[in-house]
Amino acid sequence: MQSEDTIAAVSTPQGEGGVGIVRLSGPDAFRIAERLFVPPGECALKSHRMHYGHIVDPATGERVDEVLLSPMRAPKTYTREDVVEINCHGGLVPVRRVLELVILEGARLAEPGEFTKRAFLNGRIDLSQAEAALDLIRAKTEASERAAMSQLEGGLSKRINSILNNVRDLCAQVEASIDFPDEEIEPASLGEIKKGMREAKADVGGLAGSFNEGRFLKDGIRAVIAGRPNVGKSSLLNALLKEDRAIVTEMPGTTRDVLEEFVNVKGLPMRIVDTAGIRQAHDMAEEEGVRRTLKAIESADIVLGVLDASEPLHEGDRELLEKLRGRNALLVLNKSDLPRKLGDVSSEHGSVEVSAKIGIGLDALKEEIFRSCVKAPSSLSEGVVVTSLRHRLSLDRAAARMNAALDAIERDEPLEIVALEMRESLDALGEIVGAVTTEDILDRIFSEFCIGK
Repeated sequence: MQSEDTIAAVSTPQGEGGVGIVRLSGPDAFRIAERLFVPPGECALKSHRMHYGHIVDPATGERVDEVLLSPMRAPKTYTREDVVEINCHGGLVPVRRVLELVILEGARLAEPGEFTKRAFLNGRIDLSQAEAALDLIRAKTEASERAAMSQLEGGLSKRINSILNNVRDLCAQVEASIDFPDEEIEPASLGEIKKGMREAKADVGGLAGSFNEGRFLKDGIRAVIAGRPNVGKSSLLNALLKEDRAIVTEMPGTTRDVLEEFVNVKGLPMRIVDTAGIRQAHDMAEEEGVRRTLKAIESADIVLGVLDASEPLHEGDRELLEKLRGRNALLVLNKSDLPRKLGDVSSEHGSVEVSAKIGIGLDALKEEIFRSCVKAPSSLSEGVVVTSLRHRLSLDRAAARMNAALDAIERDEPLEIVALEMRESLDALGEIVGAVTTEDILDRIFSEFCIGK
């Protein structure tokens, strides 16, 4: 599907830098480049070559910028359309002026993710690979980068397409029997269909199960630091980040809002959240801070309940332990460099002794966080993992429909019902790779991209 219009956008971040890139894609990309680009001498724009010259305003003859221009003929491009990239000097003014000239020559400003959307619509990548491009941009650790790259290279697509092909073959056998009723499916053939469907459902279940750990690669572990005032919550955040991100004072209640930062935990990005101390509020600001703390605890993957090991158990500590009941939590016994006065803490949760002030026990803490959140570490290092909630929901629907097809066979229901359930499972799987799409799904996915990608 080749688009009739040509799109353009700045593909590099705003601000000062060595290079700023204006990207064009569409049927008029080369015509626009030839109108604006002036090389030192006579030279044709050769595809997949870099050309030196200037961008010149055709209306005034003014040289706008000294550039390197990269023209790329379809179909060997990111979008499978004609693409031109203009490498300008990296500053707000030259990049903006070049983009303005491109728009004046007939291109339109690209929508968020439109370059990648065209790559999908033109068949260069499937929908799961398109989503992986965004995951790769947003990757915060090497492990999350590897997972995104695996999906971008088609790792998930191959697994899904393999299941799709197997279920299509089984469905074809059932539908053939419907179309040619004189040739009924023999019990042996029906047994093979059931066996194939069970295998397909197991494959789908395995992929869906990998989401429990795989989502941490994409979104990170959300770890909330909670506790009463002045137990060292902000000091713990600073120690994990190895920088002074949160204000630390001897005065209780310094932190009144929720602070969020990322830290690498054994290859997983961990979104660590420092919260206001759980306490009796004395003003509206403190009350709002405590409310946000309790809300953060509700949405956490793991709560780091901080206790001051140099003091006896406080009433505020007991309140914290009560709020952690039934949650995935880890007790952090801080100030272990001081004489211990905290007695045995009877709790359903594990504990780690640390000193945020001098950095003792931080590696052990990270190890325990990883162990508490990742129940199957091998799933992160072996094979394909599902990192998208959209994919997980589609897999769940596919498994449910496969199960319904198997139940229909067991109950000896008409083959039309079996085929219908199998077709619906195929549609659910097809949503992952884009074999089945709606405009709403595409708009939702590509609206998350930055303009220029």
